[in-house]
Amino acid sequence: MHNPGNAVPDRAAAQERFADGAQYIAGRPTEGTSGRTHTVVDPATGAEVLTYGLAGPDDVDAAVAAAREAFPGWAGATPGERSDALHRFAAVLADRAEDFARAESLQCGKPLKLTREFDVPGSVDNAAFFAGAARQLQGRSAGEYSGDHTSYVRREPIGVVGSIAPWNYPLQMAAWKILPAIAAGNTVVLKPAEITPLTSLMFAQAATAAGIPDGVVNIVSGTGREAGEHLVAHPDVAMTSFTGSTAVGKRVAELATATVKRLHLELGGKAPFLVFDDADLEAAVHGAVAGALINTGQDCTAATRAYVQRPLYEAFVEKTAALMDTVRVGDPFAPGTDLGPLVSRAQRDRVAGFVDRARSYARVVCGGEAPQGDLRHGAYYRPTLIADAVQDSEAVQSEIFGPVLVVLPFDGDDEGIRLANDTPYGLAASAWSRDVYRANRATREIRAGCVWINDHIPIISEMPHGGYRASGFGKDMSAYSFEEYTQVKHVMFDNTAVAAKDWHRTVFGDR
Repeated sequence: MHNPGNAVPDRAAAQERFADGAQYIAGRPTEGTSGRTHTVVDPATGAEVLTYGLAGPDDVDAAVAAAREAFPGWAGATPGERSDALHRFAAVLADRAEDFARAESLQCGKPLKLTREFDVPGSVDNAAFFAGAARQLQGRSAGEYSGDHTSYVRREPIGVVGSIAPWNYPLQMAAWKILPAIAAGNTVVLKPAEITPLTSLMFAQAATAAGIPDGVVNIVSGTGREAGEHLVAHPDVAMTSFTGSTAVGKRVAELATATVKRLHLELGGKAPFLVFDDADLEAAVHGAVAGALINTGQDCTAATRAYVQRPLYEAFVEKTAALMDTVRVGDPFAPGTDLGPLVSRAQRDRVAGFVDRARSYARVVCGGEAPQGDLRHGAYYRPTLIADAVQDSEAVQSEIFGPVLVVLPFDGDDEGIRLANDTPYGLAASAWSRDVYRANRATREIRAGCVWINDHIPIISEMPHGGYRASGFGKDMSAYSFEEYTQVKHVMFDNTAVAAKDWHRTVFGDR
């Protein structure tokens, strides 16, 4: 592993922290054995942060073996013991909050104020929530449902969970996948995106510092095709949890089918932002800009398709463009920055391609270009508003995953809800109205796993996150997520010690 010259303190810190390797197996850092390397790049400057050895199948096998060995002891711990460990984990994360915030900004290009105020506190809160949830591994109460027999239901951990996380929220995805799984008594092998492994590794190190046993949390930093597919197909992995694109999710499901694994899939999204003509226009405009530009638009729940009822349409377009023009694009570590770069130049070029093609069928009202000057070396792209697109265009139907909002008009309420649902996805949506009946109708009829009213994007540990249709199935966060990582067992016993004989006589007669 090497670090380029002229390293800034954050790059130097990354180099020092991961000097022993970017894999974390059985409580110890190690280098990957694939024979290939990958370089983490700061998307704000294009500078190399560090180069590490990628994980290969042998590393995945070692991580799964460590998780399998740790499973009986961790699953056998009492809920109170697991809860205490997770409370310590939350405390370690809180103590190291600034380190996590800076590392997340460095590898992703997120503004430091976002990682300090959103990513890291959210992950600490998740740890605190699941520390409490660990004490709630409950089944159903006993009852005599069949004559002289008593039945009850147990919830038990599943085993080794193989998790695959995307690059847009590396720290939060590690938290969402690892915490509910280990709270329920499972052990985990997590594969982060190879371009953003730093905070996932730090998360595993924090677990060890909190006293969570070696092998309960393992990290393999490798490519999806080599490390990821091997992890999903591994016969000793009992469950796969994947967050990413719908296309890759289908491949994950195909691989998992061979060993009949439990599946948890949080896939793509194309969230509608539905503005009725009685909405508070100023609130909707601010909600649209915040909802579209969060994390530079690299968010499956980001507001990407705004449908505005015709009386408000032109004013919404004008005011949204004006507000977007005030968003400060710049260095993620600068205090005044609102919007950092995309995660890579390749992602920036992909977003630019969508916008350039949209010029043939829609109006690019603002943005639509990469900034120059001091920002020209980074993966930056200006906040972009596209108006007057057509419903079946790629800008409306495909995930752009960048700071781009597409706006279309609608007339009646029926049409607005129909357009909002006219997508394969169903992860999140929002509706804006002062009329409680309109708002309530939207929550009933929009087919998505979350519908916000007069807001867009807030999430909390206590409530579930997950989609419908091509956005996958299963929930993150909340008690629903906790239950995802358990399996149900029916226990039934004879209260009389003679019922089995009676049952035998009923079926087979006296003999």
